[in-house]
Amino acid sequence: MKKFLFIVFALSTMLSCRTNTAITEDLVTPSPNTVQILALGDSYTIGHSVCETCRFPVQLQDSLEANSKLSTLKLIAKTGWTTSDLKTAIASETIGDSYDIVTLLIGVNNQYQHKPFSLYETEFPELVQTAITAANGDKNKLVVISIPDYAFTPFGQSTGNAETISEELDTYNAFAENYCQSENITFLNITDITREGLENPNLVASDGLHPSQLAYSKFVERLLPIVLQKLE
Repeated sequence: MKKFLFIVFALSTMLSCRTNTAITEDLVTPSPNTVQILALGDSYTIGHSVCETCRFPVQLQDSLEANSKLSTLKLIAKTGWTTSDLKTAIASETIGDSYDIVTLLIGVNNQYQHKPFSLYETEFPELVQTAITAANGDKNKLVVISIPDYAFTPFGQSTGNAETISEELDTYNAFAENYCQSENITFLNITDITREGLENPNLVASDGLHPSQLAYSKFVERLLPIVLQKLE
């Protein structure tokens, strides 16, 4: 019974929850020297089960400011979003085309909700092109981030299907990486960090499913040097 209740709780918080803030925007009018960041994604971008300052886009923003680069941040992300959901949300927003850095992390809910892989093959490239448009057409300003592997969490283990989860996410990440390589777009692999979640439980948030503040910090350790180089 305890295992059953845990699975139900995890399902309610993972990839179908619609209660956390979907769109957040820094309301400060940017100065000409301010770095404007746009973060697109799902629960891994909005930082489900961690504090607002713990999610990786905010940690990135804080790290840039620690490097004397003032920045603003806009997030378009929500727990449970598939590529289709993210496309719909972007279409309802006026996001402009003046972002200096854009991150895109999407696809886990396509896998979790058993959407046809062909849907990702169609919509992921469309989202990449939308992200490039938001960066004034400059693909160098985009960083695509690999999908974390939730098989290496208590929830993932409780499904009894952890190996299949990892295999399917490998397929998603391989497609994204190959597409980015063919288009000369930066692809950042952070999946290996999340695959340490069983060895190091501190990498998993309190819900037993999503990355923790520490995991996001490790994401930013890899992301920050790339972003700083792009801003030079």
